[in-house]
Amino acid sequence: MTDDFETQLRAVSLRVTRPRLAVLAALRDHPHVDTDTVIALVRADQPTVSHQAVYDVLRALTDAGLIRRIQPAGAVARYESRVGDNHHHVVCRSCGVIADVDCAVGHAPCLTASDDRGFAVDEAEVVYWGTCPDCATERTSH
Repeated sequence: MTDDFETQLRAVSLRVTRPRLAVLAALRDHPHVDTDTVIALVRADQPTVSHQAVYDVLRALTDAGLIRRIQPAGAVARYESRVGDNHHHVVCRSCGVIADVDCAVGHAPCLTASDDRGFAVDEAEVVYWGTCPDCATERTSH
């Protein structure tokens, strides 16, 4: 898998570094995590990597389009490595867990702007809010 990450980095003209590889691996294995979690995951494998290095890597990978930064209303920013497919997210109002939701297919009028104001729209961001199965089960068991 490291070779895939190296290929991805080179494809966007980024140098292959251990911190970049570690961040990509962390996000592959733990989607939708916040910055502090990324730092902890990277430092578990590479204890000498600084907080600032991880921040810099997150910014560089986001700018290069290799990862995506999401920030649901009222939540801290999270990162994921699933990019380029215009998927959406469902967020639990109780525990904050986030899951991917594939884009609706067929007739989906809410994903087509009624007036795009001349913009060349290439992405629609939809966030579904609700209660995850674990929290729903917990509520009904009390």
